Amino acid sequence: MERKDFLKLISLAPLASQTMKLQAFSKITDSLPVTKKMPVLFTSHGNPMDIPLGLNANPFLTSVGKVSKKIRDEYEIKAVLIVSAHWCTKGTYVNVSKFPETVYDFYGFPEEYYKIKYPAPGSPEMAKEVTKLIPKVKETNDWGLDHGSWPILRHLFPKADVPVFQMSIDYHQSGQYHFDLAKQLKSLREKGVLIIGSGAVVHNIKEAGAKFIKGDMTPYGWEMEYDEWLKKQLDDRNIKNLIDHEKSHKLGKMAAPTPDHYVPLLYSLAVMDDKEKLEHTHEGFLPAYSERSFRIG
Repeated sequence: MERKDFLKLISLAPLASQTMKLQAFSKITDSLPVTKKMPVLFTSHGNPMDIPLGLNANPFLTSVGKVSKKIRDEYEIKAVLIVSAHWCTKGTYVNVSKFPETVYDFYGFPEEYYKIKYPAPGSPEMAKEVTKLIPKVKETNDWGLDHGSWPILRHLFPKADVPVFQMSIDYHQSGQYHFDLAKQLKSLREKGVLIIGSGAVVHNIKEAGAKFIKGDMTPYGWEMEYDEWLKKQLDDRNIKNLIDHEKSHKLGKMAAPTPDHYVPLLYSLAVMDDKEKLEHTHEGFLPAYSERSFRIG
């Protein structure tokens, strides 16, 4: 070996040693568990008359069960954050209870409705993460799981074995406000939190009641027209139209005369990445009501 070749070999020895160390480290880190980004759900919470029904009792509830099984097979869910149409407040709150109560925020239903319990534990640690991410959100123990939450959770997680915490909707704020606030929750997806918006993209109590009282469960037709438009906005990722839905479509105000049931949709959309898959998991209709539900990721 010539002297120059020997010197070159000597000079490369430290680099070769370092490369071997990096390769060994790479093998170690490759074996470490990788935290998968959790999907996101938006779901209707269904016909209130169906609350006592069991698993797979109708097409909507069957779809909920299928969504649950697929997610639980693919992910380890540490907690569920649910934004329900039925917890509206002035300001935004997150429930930090260890054991959130089952809230019966409805009136005049048969006695059996008030005997159902959903004893899922809370997740105070994850709930407190929300207040760290968004300091304007306040902690509270004053609420539990309302009928925008527990009736659907019974079908998503029938054993009540997944910790759940709920965040309120500031009723007095705009769609843009809710979307911008919800974007700050995105990092929770990296911490094993399944975020669920629970509401209805079409929810007009007055128009629904006019048919329900007659026992007529056939849709008007306009709710189907609006729902189809909204589906296209979702598929096209037209977020601006979805935030400004009242102005973006002639039926926007009729479909959602109050913001409570529509706003949870914005919470689900806000934590979506630009190119994530959006899968429509169910569509169905009652008079002035849409059961459209979807999964992101």
